[in-house]
Amino acid sequence: MPRSGSGGVVAAGHPLSARAGADVLRDGGNAVDAAIAAMLTSFAAEPLLTGMGAGGYMLTVGFDADPVLLDFFVAAPGAVDARASAFPAASPPVPPAAPELTPVVVDFGDATQVFHVGAGSVGVWGMPAGIAEAAYRWGSVPLAGLVGPAAAHARAGVPVNASQGYVSEILEGILVATPECAAVFAPGGRSLRAGDDFRWPDLADAMELLAAEGAAPFYRGAVAAAVVDWLTPRGGALSAVDLGVYLAVDRPPTTTAYRGRTVLTNPPPNAGGILLAGALTDLDRGAVTPELLVDAMESAQSARTDAFVAGLAEDGFAARFLSSRLGSTTHVSVLDAEGRACAVTVTNGEGSGVVVPGTGMHPNNMMGEEDLNPLGFHAFPPGRRMPSMMAPTVLVGADGVELVVGSAGSSRIRSAILQTIVGVIDQGLPAQDAVDAPRLHFDAGTVYAEPGVAVDALAAAGRPVLPFRDRNLFFGGVQAVVRGADGTVTAGGDPRRGGAAAWA
Repeated sequence: MPRSGSGGVVAAGHPLSARAGADVLRDGGNAVDAAIAAMLTSFAAEPLLTGMGAGGYMLTVGFDADPVLLDFFVAAPGAVDARASAFPAASPPVPPAAPELTPVVVDFGDATQVFHVGAGSVGVWGMPAGIAEAAYRWGSVPLAGLVGPAAAHARAGVPVNASQGYVSEILEGILVATPECAAVFAPGGRSLRAGDDFRWPDLADAMELLAAEGAAPFYRGAVAAAVVDWLTPRGGALSAVDLGVYLAVDRPPTTTAYRGRTVLTNPPPNAGGILLAGALTDLDRGAVTPELLVDAMESAQSARTDAFVAGLAEDGFAARFLSSRLGSTTHVSVLDAEGRACAVTVTNGEGSGVVVPGTGMHPNNMMGEEDLNPLGFHAFPPGRRMPSMMAPTVLVGADGVELVVGSAGSSRIRSAILQTIVGVIDQGLPAQDAVDAPRLHFDAGTVYAEPGVAVDALAAAGRPVLPFRDRNLFFGGVQAVVRGADGTVTAGGDPRRGGAAAWA
């Protein structure tokens, strides 16, 4: 049976991350403090999913008059120093070549996916800016107090658990891409496995620098300069200008209704939130079956046209899209004892395979992820936030927050969250049962299904079905907190990715 209670709780992608957040709640911190502590600890406990070179989104409910989505996701690079245009060249400039990307095939066992890495895959990171802004805006615990335990883990080492060992194994082609990356993540030429220790003192130094000086060194100081100087001769597009103008920004969440609740989720220019909202709108019309789930997923996927992706940057796009219908990652969900919620999803992609010595930085590979670049690689203008599927989500009922949820899993994020919401709201499941339930996912005409999903009717209707032999991280990594009508709180960490929950 899932553990339950009435106080604060944290669900995260690793037991250490969840415990770090719960310790902060127990010592008087709020939901945002706990989420930051869990995020920082995940850098050492889930180092292939997140880190200082990553980006993400944080949704807060109960801290301001209105809910806020803090966008600190990765932006497209490629800006040039405006001063260069003041000195015309003697001959027309030669357009720069497209940054080179290195393809790597990742095998999930029953499905494969191609990712692209290298210096040219690095986008403008947002993690330091997001942490600093969230701590300043909503935090009640000094950032140094949240960084301390996480930095200690990075220095002392964290034993690699089975889930992280599996991630390390399937990403080995990326981790050995450069000698510097291999020295950290694949010493001896073999990626770390379950039972090995992961330690990275440079990461600890970077977290302590963030606590001492804020985000500035990572955008306009020594760290920024070191990374740009390392990436540029290796084919990177990231410039000092890209980093210097980056800011974490507020956005009003996208809202929709589901079974009488208000759903708050990630707005444009993110893609996942409004696709999730659209699917919930479709499902809100009747009882949910696997057939209707697949129909809703197919409808969401078909909506993701080139025009959809291009339109995400337009004002009012979410309202127009929803009215017309009437991505390696980790997530933390927190509900504190005062009923305030924080849902934060962050990702480093699979990492670029490029580690910059002395900085604690293994930057993201967002410019090389096909899911984020449906218009083609490096097609977005400099500064444009990449259209992620990440969708931290909160459901609010008449008596306050009922569900705090989010997921990892690339394009499977929206389907994983969708099915968890259905489990909690439609089936009345406690959080862990809803997270554990077998999942399906529709993509490119095929229904992928875990054991336990009723697929006979789908197959009979002519749907191609690809059954997985076991539960698999391919189907996401949901972390959820549920508050019932009687005030009892349950929480669930996804076993597909080694998730866990911890109470204050």
